[in-house]
Amino acid sequence: MPIGTNAAGKMCTALHNLGFDKVFDTNTGADLTIMEEANEFLDRVTNGGVLPMITSCSPGWVRFCEKNFPDQLSHLSSCKSPHTMFGAIIKSYFANKFEIDKEKIAVVSVMPCIAKKYECTRPEMEVDGIRDVDYVITTRELARMIKQANIDFAMLEDSKFDDP
Repeated sequence: MPIGTNAAGKMCTALHNLGFDKVFDTNTGADLTIMEEANEFLDRVTNGGVLPMITSCSPGWVRFCEKNFPDQLSHLSSCKSPHTMFGAIIKSYFANKFEIDKEKIAVVSVMPCIAKKYECTRPEMEVDGIRDVDYVITTRELARMIKQANIDFAMLEDSKFDDP
């Protein structure tokens, strides 16, 4: 398919064909992260917190700061990245709403950045021993999985993300 083709609908269909029960858009997590970061920023401005505030959405950036500029860590937002925040919501709000045992939910994030694999293993990305995100696969790994399953991606019908 040509570079720039919007293949989100085909990806949803492919993931369902691979056996995923639900396929959610990470943009929901991004919206939550933006709202939480905005609240944190307003709190810092109002109450004399550390400024400037720097987003913590990129685990590569967070790790770089931890290793090279530990004296600047107070500038990082305390918010989780969109996919880990959304994973936490799936295992709390979503699990409660639909009466699903959160221990039986496996959250798999499809991310273009391999640093997200490390991020989901960080100790702060779990509550009571339950990881926010259980697995991270890269977009290349997903493409390989689709090919290994003999799914003709280009011929797939579009479907929509599930509504959380």
